[in-house]
Amino acid sequence: MATATGHQGNVGIDSADDRAHTFSWVGLLIGWYCAAAAMDMAAITRVLRKLSQEIVYALEHAMKTPIRLALSLVIATMPFSVDGAESDLANLETCAACHGANGISVAAGIPNLAGQKENYLSGQLSAFKEGTRENTLMNAIASQLDDDEIETLAAYFSSRQGASDGDAQSQVPAQVAMGNISFPDDYQSRLTVYRTVDYPAPRNEVRFNYANETALAAARADQPLPDGSFLLVANFSAVLGEDGNPITGPDGHFLPGDPVSFTAAAREPGWGDAIPALLRNENWHFNSFMADGTPNAGSQANCLACHVPRADTSYLFTHAELTETAKQEN
Repeated sequence: MATATGHQGNVGIDSADDRAHTFSWVGLLIGWYCAAAAMDMAAITRVLRKLSQEIVYALEHAMKTPIRLALSLVIATMPFSVDGAESDLANLETCAACHGANGISVAAGIPNLAGQKENYLSGQLSAFKEGTRENTLMNAIASQLDDDEIETLAAYFSSRQGASDGDAQSQVPAQVAMGNISFPDDYQSRLTVYRTVDYPAPRNEVRFNYANETALAAARADQPLPDGSFLLVANFSAVLGEDGNPITGPDGHFLPGDPVSFTAAAREPGWGDAIPALLRNENWHFNSFMADGTPNAGSQANCLACHVPRADTSYLFTHAELTETAKQEN
């Protein structure tokens, strides 16, 4: 067997048997590498990634530095990182919606993933999945990932080059950019209010939830909301009295003053086709608007992720109120 050659724990190969044994391991590694590259199988590449370091440690006691270097180069070029993630493109597209395809996020308030340590990324994703780290959006996404998918994504983003400019941002992917929904100028005459919520100081606002007849009819019949459904959330500042407090109207809610913002949700055939799988709310799309009805630029990914857990109520948080109002009108 191999014996120590001297300083700093370096070891050498002392016999033909040792050399044959060592190069058989090298050949096996190269064979695995070729198989993974040829078949493009994420499962093989994940196994290689886990085994490669263990094998290097074992071979260090039977290899000279040049051979160890050569083997390291082979391992370094194994396609586990990029190919593993790209073979699961739906998951990568989901992450890219907020964190960018190369791990550089699309907004200042979203962390970059590029160049982060792999163990850290997998650990945080696991924590989001298990609920030990709380974040509404990430909990909804990570809960859909299995352990292998978490490892694949962590390996991919850790292999990406970190941002050299702290202000660098990726573009919002087209498939999750806000669009498709136009502001309904006639919403007050065409839509029905099914929920009103008052927000006291410091907000001093009142919110109205509207729905079209397609949505109301489905809720009235205890059916899932179909394509053609349209919902609108309208936020208004409350009218204040001389004492600085909101004035209450005949219905017991704050009187609405000037509009503040709007958010619309609508679904039409095929609208969900391009949405990444883990974000998809069937055919629902979301869009937000400024006080004058001008659409906001940006991404609907946050809305999609937030509503994913509500699949059993047509992806709505206010389905119960919608159903109650629909049945009262019948």
